[in-house]
Amino acid sequence: THWTAEERHYITSMWDKINVAEIGGESLARMLIVYPWTQKFFSDFGNLTSSSAIMHNVKIQEHGKKVLNSFGSAVKNMDHIKETFADLSKLHCETLHVDPENFKLLGSILIIVLAMHFGKEPTPTWQAAWQKLVSAVAHALTLQYH
Repeated sequence: THWTAEERHYITSMWDKINVAEIGGESLARMLIVYPWTQKFFSDFGNLTSSSAIMHNVKIQEHGKKVLNSFGSAVKNMDHIKETFADLSKLHCETLHVDPENFKLLGSILIIVLAMHFGKEPTPTWQAAWQKLVSAVAHALTLQYH
């Protein structure tokens, strides 16, 4: 993926402002609520019986933080996203058997959550840069799938 200076700016300047625990936890929780079939991969995370239970589930919040921390690797290695996510792709494919579509879903939710948290800052150009990034990450995470 080729990144323009403007795209890099939109991504890195926003990343520096992100509260990873808050945004990551909220993004994962929202994905599980909006796309309830994704919950099957989190059956051992405790109570997922309601939106409130999911939003306040400590394991979901912790895993969301972990996921977004990993996503930060893409921000730091924008020119090497495929290589950066090779091991995670293998894990999610071979061990966890995660539906690769979920990576796209979470990326879309992440953009929505960022837009909610940062108000007017996310312009259409900002959104285009972030969409390009989440798409690149989602693609990289699917590379081990056959």
